[in-house]
Amino acid sequence: MTGPDEQWWRDAVIYQIYPRSWADANGDGIGDLPGITARLPHLADLGVDAVWLSPFYTSPQHDAGYDVADYRDVDPLFGDLAAFDALTARAHGLGLRVIVDIVPNHSSSEHPWFRAALATAPGSPERARYVFREGRDGGTLPPNNWASMFGGPAWTRVTEPDGTPGQWYLHLFDTSQPDFDWTNPEVRDELEDVLRFWFDRGVDGFRIDVAHGLVKAHGLPDTDHGLDPAADATALAPMWDQPGVHEIYRSWRRLADSYAVEGQDRDRILCAEAWVLPTEALSKYVREDELHQSFNFEYLMTPWLAPDQRRTITRSLDQAAAVGAPQTWVLSNHDVVRHATRLGFPQHPGLQRIEGIGPDDPQPEAVLGLRRARAATAVMLALPGSAYVFQGEELGVPEATRLPDGVRQDPTFARTGGESVGRDGCRVPVPWEGGVPSYGFGPGAEAWLPQPVEYGLLAADRQRGVPGSTLTLYQDLLRIRRELRLGRGSLTWLEDHPDDVLAFEVAAPGGTVRVLANLGEDPLPLPGGLAVLASSADLAPGEPLRTDETVWLRC
Repeated sequence: MTGPDEQWWRDAVIYQIYPRSWADANGDGIGDLPGITARLPHLADLGVDAVWLSPFYTSPQHDAGYDVADYRDVDPLFGDLAAFDALTARAHGLGLRVIVDIVPNHSSSEHPWFRAALATAPGSPERARYVFREGRDGGTLPPNNWASMFGGPAWTRVTEPDGTPGQWYLHLFDTSQPDFDWTNPEVRDELEDVLRFWFDRGVDGFRIDVAHGLVKAHGLPDTDHGLDPAADATALAPMWDQPGVHEIYRSWRRLADSYAVEGQDRDRILCAEAWVLPTEALSKYVREDELHQSFNFEYLMTPWLAPDQRRTITRSLDQAAAVGAPQTWVLSNHDVVRHATRLGFPQHPGLQRIEGIGPDDPQPEAVLGLRRARAATAVMLALPGSAYVFQGEELGVPEATRLPDGVRQDPTFARTGGESVGRDGCRVPVPWEGGVPSYGFGPGAEAWLPQPVEYGLLAADRQRGVPGSTLTLYQDLLRIRRELRLGRGSLTWLEDHPDDVLAFEVAAPGGTVRVLANLGEDPLPLPGGLAVLASSADLAPGEPLRTDETVWLRC
């Protein structure tokens, strides 16, 4: 554990919980806050430092809670404010900090502000809180050519209070998620007040949804660049990564810092979800007076190829160091295909992002994917900086790639006419107990999304205390990482190894660790005289490192 004023977030491992899919206490098939509270000891045993909760706010759930109707309350689907307070108290009692989502780019179309906007005329103060514009060609066409991230146009035309066709409003995501106009001081004041509300309830920080999207280019010009997060330079797109976002986050940092408790390592933190490239642009979000962390999505999209991994890790560390920030590593989350599945496909140079996998798509090699995922995780958790772990990855659960269309709930599926299967596959509820209904997710027989049969074999109770299990591997890696304080270390590449081997040492306060990851086809003999601390696969004494295996050696 870190001591007073050591800025705990610089090397923290933070575990993401997707509330509807982690644990169901009341038997309705949907996860909830009491379910999370009951399962928090699992995280204390795992060895993480904090938990991040995806949205639990009042919402019509058109986008699984990322369409917020009330930022200051809990949706009855998940519980109430008392349940949230109980969760926070329990987490703090277990030594876990609590991070919550904030969704500042857009609200729900059922938010009182947007309802008021629809009820008033163009030009009203109520409409000025959102991005309303007149259409082109006499109002019949959208104001520009922007597309929604969920498919289709990013504009919807409203019917005015007098019944006539009227203005258009911007929604970079679903039609039920109208974008705020962040040039309006009222919007800025409201969202800062929301931050204060939750800080006052004891939360330790916020993960900022769509952090790079709040400010749009002046005049809302057409784009010829598109909306692809893997594009070479998101700053070229007029809806992303505009300079004005940084002033907002400087203000938010001052607010967060005002809640820090001196001498108790009680910094309140802010972490950006910013799909921003190149890495140099992303580093601006974590300058000293802005946010504490920003997810490294370039790393997430880097294939399991040694040259690509080495290049991304080096660039990421260099760019973070240039602004005095820790790097923030991540391999899976609620928006991407799980890495235990993603790595089960052939790997090709260049950034890769698989949008979703359906039953008619090519299927991964499950054994290969898990083997690579374990090896990749062992690399990630050795790297200096902070790291995020997505629920279930410590069990090795794969993406649910064969969900029937009838159960899908991601709006991407509907808005693309099924062309994209969406993100439901990574959101399937966690298995806790094998051989029981819903694999122990809740007292009911079914979960809100069907769990693949292989989830029962990977349930937490089947892996707990079992040598070589994925759960045990995560526990071992996290324990050693914490004991040696690897996240506070410095990385040096070792050059005397084959090109298809990742070889580096991390000099940390608790000692130096050599990490070897064999991404090539030939077995890699291990150096003599160094003790094995951990390995991603069973490794007998004197045995070489096989393909897609990672080992930690004590120097």
